[in-house]
Amino acid sequence: MIALTLGITLWASRQVKSATDFHSGGRGFSGMQNGFAIGSDYMSAASFLGIAGMIALFGYDGFLYSIGFLVAWLVALLLVAELLRNSGRYTMADVLSYRMRQRPVRTAASVSTLTVSIFYLLAQMVGAGALIALLLGIQPGETYLGMSAETAKIAGIVVVGILMIVYVTFGGMKGTTWVQIVKAVMLMGGAALLTVMVLAVYGFNFGALMSDAAQASGVGSSFLEPGQRYGVEVAGDAWQTMVNKLDLISLGLALVLGTAGLPHILIRFYTVPDSKAARKSVNWGIGLIGSFYLMTLVLGFGAAALVGRDAIVAQNAAGNTAAPQLAEEVGVHFGGNLLGAIMLALIAAVAFAAILSTVAGLTIASSSSLAHDLYNNVIRRGKASEKEEIKVARLAAFGVGVAAIVLAIFAQNLNVAFLVALAFAIAASANLPTVLLSLFWKRFNTTGALAGIYGGLASALILVFFSPVVSGKVNAEGDSLSLFPAGVDFSWFPLENPGLVSIPLGLLCAVVGTLLSKETDPERFAELQVRALTGAGAEGAAKH
Repeated sequence: MIALTLGITLWASRQVKSATDFHSGGRGFSGMQNGFAIGSDYMSAASFLGIAGMIALFGYDGFLYSIGFLVAWLVALLLVAELLRNSGRYTMADVLSYRMRQRPVRTAASVSTLTVSIFYLLAQMVGAGALIALLLGIQPGETYLGMSAETAKIAGIVVVGILMIVYVTFGGMKGTTWVQIVKAVMLMGGAALLTVMVLAVYGFNFGALMSDAAQASGVGSSFLEPGQRYGVEVAGDAWQTMVNKLDLISLGLALVLGTAGLPHILIRFYTVPDSKAARKSVNWGIGLIGSFYLMTLVLGFGAAALVGRDAIVAQNAAGNTAAPQLAEEVGVHFGGNLLGAIMLALIAAVAFAAILSTVAGLTIASSSSLAHDLYNNVIRRGKASEKEEIKVARLAAFGVGVAAIVLAIFAQNLNVAFLVALAFAIAASANLPTVLLSLFWKRFNTTGALAGIYGGLASALILVFFSPVVSGKVNAEGDSLSLFPAGVDFSWFPLENPGLVSIPLGLLCAVVGTLLSKETDPERFAELQVRALTGAGAEGAAKH
């Protein structure tokens, strides 16, 4: 799998001649190709490993992630995709800064892009560590190639990080997109094969599968009902019950509104020749993603029924290895240990491909923003040559990769689906309000954009830091379920996902900031509207 993707990267590296090639793949991808790449970017390891694990451990509640992730695409399709493709050039900041003061807005957009991308990257790298541990049979307390289990896991994370840096540094957007297209085909094929095999075990009777999953879960029929993970009703504690219900609403808001603010999704709209292709690519993406999430339902319940909760948690406490474990179990069922080993290797390779293509997409979003927005337009005031910009983008990719590796080593015990939900909350709080107000509100100005981005970003990060995710959450045995060890507790914000508070706050900051400033440019807004709706002059959108 790695050899194949490196081969594609090497081929693509020879095609990268200009900044347009590096940042947006020469804008030469069709709607269908870009749709596959969008699906690939989106159906990350968090979707494949995290959601399957969530469903396996929490039943109905795990599937809520799939619903949220899919519904979110309607927001992207109806409000963002076409208008963004018409009015921008390489990055989200091209649209935000079009009718505002370039330097402060581009700086803010870069900071936001980098923060969201790092959180999302963390999820992928943590998934990679768990996957490599399973694939190579690394168990706690044992040694592997002379390394302790922990060191071996860290080595796995470092390898993924190095590969990600290689993809982006050499292949640019063209190489990354082709890697993503290949991976989308593999992921859909692998998930479909596993889904058919799981259903075949039950004679294609989905009811029997769900019934078995409920029995094996240890909680009976309530496994198939809401309340195992979210909105849990705590007897005699009305406050905690309310907090649990609000947390569910907060998660839903973050998932549905976050997609349209994710930098690595937004830059995908620039890789197609026009807005019609952008719309078509979202339709393709929705079809692929919808089918995939229906399959995660079968995989999650299949893992609960055939692998069992105890075996999943023993391998990975957060459930991130449920899908590969299921592949091995189903293989053994149909063809003994040999087929079990082959299925495990196949599904692990597919999940590994999912990780690699998503981290490449995130890294290119960050490096493009740092090179195009921060270096060229802020530091060099638009005077940098294309060669210079590509060189800085490659250096930025290296820096982002190193930062992601270091942070992932400390976040190994968190569920990857949860980490992604956090990235979505930040994107929905900081990016989405400013993107929408830029496109639709004539009065919107620089102060409003800066207040919206920094206000949304700061509120999401501060609330997460003082939430049970970082400190104070323990299980029945007294083990910490937070980033900090048991005994450390400085949490005062009760919700695990900040979206319910931080998204309205981000929007409020943007509106108040706009009204506090007298700056306005109706002519520029009229130009942006014409460009957004017709695509006229889109190629030079950021050159003024």
